[in-house]
Amino acid sequence: MLRRSVKLIQKNNSLPSLFCSSQTRFFSTNQVCEKTKATLFPGHGIGPEISAAVVKILDAAGADIEWETHDIGIPVPGSTELISPEALESVRRNKVGLKGPLETPIGKGYRSLNITLRQALELYANVRPAVSIPAIKTGYPHLDVVVVRENTEGEYSGLEHEVVPGVVESLKVITQKSSMRIAEYAFKYASENKRKKVTAVHKANIQKMSDGLFLECCREVAKRYPNIKYEEVIVDACCMKIVRYPQEFDVCVTPNLYGDILSDLCAGLIGGLGLTPSGNYGEVASVFEAVHGTAPDIAGQDKANPTALLLSGLMMLRHLKMYDVADRIEKSVMKVLAEGKVLTGDLGGKAKCSEYTAEIIRNLGK
Repeated sequence: MLRRSVKLIQKNNSLPSLFCSSQTRFFSTNQVCEKTKATLFPGHGIGPEISAAVVKILDAAGADIEWETHDIGIPVPGSTELISPEALESVRRNKVGLKGPLETPIGKGYRSLNITLRQALELYANVRPAVSIPAIKTGYPHLDVVVVRENTEGEYSGLEHEVVPGVVESLKVITQKSSMRIAEYAFKYASENKRKKVTAVHKANIQKMSDGLFLECCREVAKRYPNIKYEEVIVDACCMKIVRYPQEFDVCVTPNLYGDILSDLCAGLIGGLGLTPSGNYGEVASVFEAVHGTAPDIAGQDKANPTALLLSGLMMLRHLKMYDVADRIEKSVMKVLAEGKVLTGDLGGKAKCSEYTAEIIRNLGK
């Protein structure tokens, strides 16, 4: 099997912040002095209202962004076009996007819109920081784990078929190219953000060829980073250990499914998906998103919590080198959460989404 390293389009950009990203956006010469353009996908359910709240906060903080809004609708039965070419071209052109939650039917219906977007834009690295927020009281006050998840293949390749009635076959695809690429991203992220260890999460004791290939690639990349400690942990043992001994984990690199599960587990330890940011990175574009659901039961009622999408927005701002703006917003969010006077229902308060948003804006610069 031919082996070659994959070079990431990335520069040194380590930042001392809870919600940072080391992936650098490259501007063309005619973009540097222009207003930054970004694509906005408001999403479904509570998506439009939390997206509007985040845009309002970013604007108030001085983020010089011109938004191109594209609605991703619910596909009609039999449709082959899940996301419009215009929406995809907008992200490719702008190189960055912010996305609210998208509805995905369970056990039937159209293909996941999230997976469709990731694969169409080749957003191969999903970065999910799980960092304890001082104001949110949990049993894990010092958690600081980053899950780097391969985002384009594995069990999420979407290759399923019925062999005979009552027997369904689902294919897991692991390639050397994608495994090398995500391993390189994880180690480079660890190095640039002064992280000390990378843990490869796998099930190679059972899936010896697929996860075995993933581990081979991680080991090969690890040799080029002698200052980063490298270890391997079986996925089920990892879930147990990260609950019992979270201080032993730093950066976890995973195939697609394991990263999805592990990052949600970590989110639960710090207070839930409503407090967890997420960024999807590729060589052409990057998309930042809230990873919680669409919450249709409270949609349109001004009850939604925009924090997760806002923290993802901070990752986006730092990706765009708008560090000062991101720092101002982060300080305001932490202040509002610490004071605990104006919080949405899921955070233990009684405030509306609009009131919580206004309070964050009011505290900018304080």
